[in-house]
Amino acid sequence: MKRALVTGGSGDIGAAICRRLAAEGVEVLVHANSQPQRAEVVCEEIIAAGGKAAALVFDVTDGAKCREILAAETGRAPIQIVINNAGLHDDAPLAGMSEEQWRRVIDVSLNGFYNVTQPLLLPMMATRWGRIVSLSSIAGVMGNRGQANYAAAKAGLHGASKSLALELASRGVTVNVVAPGIIAGRMTGQVFDKDAIKTLVPMKRAGQPEEVADLVAFLASERAGYISGQVIGINGAMA
Repeated sequence: MKRALVTGGSGDIGAAICRRLAAEGVEVLVHANSQPQRAEVVCEEIIAAGGKAAALVFDVTDGAKCREILAAETGRAPIQIVINNAGLHDDAPLAGMSEEQWRRVIDVSLNGFYNVTQPLLLPMMATRWGRIVSLSSIAGVMGNRGQANYAAAKAGLHGASKSLALELASRGVTVNVVAPGIIAGRMTGQVFDKDAIKTLVPMKRAGQPEEVADLVAFLASERAGYISGQVIGINGAMA
């Protein structure tokens, strides 16, 4: 049984990814930081459906803690699927954005990618099979007002992933990015009403977390072995 780590696995998209991977027969490590109870609920759902899951709680910005926890996990068995989904918004026009807002968003989305992925690479490479998928955003492709920090972090994932894909291409490990547009969930409902979504999205609706999860699960599967170094949008034809 392959093992997967999904950071931010307690959120709407992260939980959908965890459930989808578990349905594919993957053992899922559901990561959370500030809301560990949500990760436990996701694990309970997976186990009740006949899957295998466990919760992991740590801060992806704490490099030393990441290495400690992930070393313990890889000591039990390699983690061959890594889904970098942890991220956060702290929006403001750049002219009024504090240094803390800038650094915190980049620390979670971009430095978190390094802190989680780097310790897992050598054990993964030793198995000659792996899948690394990072969740970006349409903001990282097109930019967005008030999100210079978020767009910079997500665009950084694109460059890091393309470079890592080249480094791992001969080792049986693929590296890709999924860039969602407007996806239904707790955060989206607070920002976009139905009329705004109809104006912004050519398909006239928000995407569903399960639709993102289906794409991620495909990229994490055997079937996607020749896809690497790609940034794939899922946004209802927004871009």
